[in-house]
Amino acid sequence: MILSCQNIDKAFGTDVILKQASFHIEDREKAAVVGINGAGKSTLLKIIMGELEADSGQVVLAKGKTIGYLAQHQDLSSHHTIYQELLSVKQDVIDLEARIRSLEAEMKELSGQELENALDQYTRLGHEFELKNGYAYKSEVVGVLKGLGFEEDEFEKQVNTLSGGQKTRVSLGKLLLSHPDLIMLDEPTNHLDMNSIAWLETFLLNYDGAVLVVAHDRYFLNRIATKIIEIDGGEVTVFQGNYSDYAAKKAQLREARMHAWLNQQREIRHQEEVIAKLKSFNREKSIKRAESREKMLDKMEVLDKPTEIRSEMHITLEPKVVSGNDVLTVEGLSKAFGSQQLFSDLNFQVKRGERVALIGNNGTGKTTILKILNGLLEADSGSFTLGSKVQIGYYDQEHHVLHPEKTLFEEISDAYPDLDNTTIRSTLAAFLFTGDDVFKRIAELSGGERGRVSLAKLMLSEANFLILDEPTNHLDIVSKEILEQALNHYTGTVLYVSHDRYFINTTATRILDLTGGILVNYIGNYDYYLEKHDILTPTAAGTSTAASEPEPESAGKMDWKQQKEEQARQRKRENDFKKTEEEIFRLESRDGEIDELLTQESIYTNAAECVKLHKEKEEIAARLETLYEQWEALAQ
Repeated sequence: MILSCQNIDKAFGTDVILKQASFHIEDREKAAVVGINGAGKSTLLKIIMGELEADSGQVVLAKGKTIGYLAQHQDLSSHHTIYQELLSVKQDVIDLEARIRSLEAEMKELSGQELENALDQYTRLGHEFELKNGYAYKSEVVGVLKGLGFEEDEFEKQVNTLSGGQKTRVSLGKLLLSHPDLIMLDEPTNHLDMNSIAWLETFLLNYDGAVLVVAHDRYFLNRIATKIIEIDGGEVTVFQGNYSDYAAKKAQLREARMHAWLNQQREIRHQEEVIAKLKSFNREKSIKRAESREKMLDKMEVLDKPTEIRSEMHITLEPKVVSGNDVLTVEGLSKAFGSQQLFSDLNFQVKRGERVALIGNNGTGKTTILKILNGLLEADSGSFTLGSKVQIGYYDQEHHVLHPEKTLFEEISDAYPDLDNTTIRSTLAAFLFTGDDVFKRIAELSGGERGRVSLAKLMLSEANFLILDEPTNHLDIVSKEILEQALNHYTGTVLYVSHDRYFINTTATRILDLTGGILVNYIGNYDYYLEKHDILTPTAAGTSTAASEPEPESAGKMDWKQQKEEQARQRKRENDFKKTEEEIFRLESRDGEIDELLTQESIYTNAAECVKLHKEKEEIAARLETLYEQWEALAQ
């Protein structure tokens, strides 16, 4: 075991973030921390690193082990070039190499014992140099830089001139080259394109140390994680397997908890009905039984109703009118910025009902294509045509379609003036904006909040052709899954740009790969794209799996027979229960009639009639006692 977190508690004021959080990381284990935005994932990593102090509990790192940590936001300042900055991680190897070269020069002047001693030292240093991969450290640095998406002509750029995303990649490269025993990464895929993410996956999978990562990239988590650490409502739960294993197990547990809660609620109501009925019998034994059941109910540990995770945000996408079959036709589209030619002579079509993902490396022009289609940029050449009755709904990753000075309420009401106040508030509430939140200015919102406002406007547009630019940016996993479900139920047409491979795999019916200035068409999801694209690692022959054998007919017949028998038993029980209640009602009514008769002078003065009626009352009492027990048994 390399790391152990034991009973970690952390709160900010009255906001409890972590409650008795406990888990451990084994040597070489690849683990992921998941949870909704604000769950406490980054807080947990900072506590492990000692950047934040836990309210209670302890973090134990195995003796002699090292941790490397990459936070979400990097404030890297350096006058080094990119290459020099990464090379600085290998300073010990560089110094060792210099010592070896110096020793080589010294040995030319030595002889005898001094030479022998120098040779021994040279051998030791050479062995150490080899263990530290000294003969390939420069190649290692170049490999990491290229893997993280830096071109060779960028190696000499000064770090201080880089963007925030580029600085994060430089920091990630330095961390990977330092080879700590435990790598901790907070959202490492945010500033990487698909090729770089795939390279990072391979690097981490082959890494001989342990990895603990926070990420919303479910495809990434599926590739690398063997353990999922979930933070939900401050509680930490550990699941073995990758993200898909976790999601399936989580769904099973939620279903089981809901089933248990519903069963208990049903049992409570049933017991309350039985208690009320027993008390209505107004007999000593029945009342005692009722009291016994009440005590049992008082001792019952009542389960809390499980929260329904998908009830948090509601997205319903539905077009107002149906478009023609030909939604979009693009012919000969070209665009350049100065001397940089992004693409030329692009031709493609989009048909009604398709969900087309436009993918490619950063800087290839994907967002530019969407802006051209939305009339925000002009193409250098070529044209595009929208089909009959096509109405576009546009989601901009930078949310330029939102007005910073407006409040949320104004943003919706100005865009859709026909909506009344109640509808606007209900719509915003569906996207988690309630109360005074609706009067916040757009400029005051976080990236995730702006994304939710843009989605709300998209939902209200009732467009039949959605053009989406990185719609999952800033969304947590739960929100992404809700959006996926909405798009998969959408009857219109979708064209989108995304780096989220899981999202693409779940929603796309076709992929257009913008590479080398041209489009390559793949009729399938992301898994299909990988299968066809990666010609260097072709899929093995014979991958088709044999169809599962049909269940024997006799077993099917047996299940059907058992089901019929159970249904017959259920019907008989219900009939018996009904007949028992009817007989109890009849006998109790007759018992009341006898009591009424015994008050009449013509009866209580007639000894023979009194004896007869008292005998009938005794028979009724005995029969009722049996029926009450029978009713109670059937009520179970």
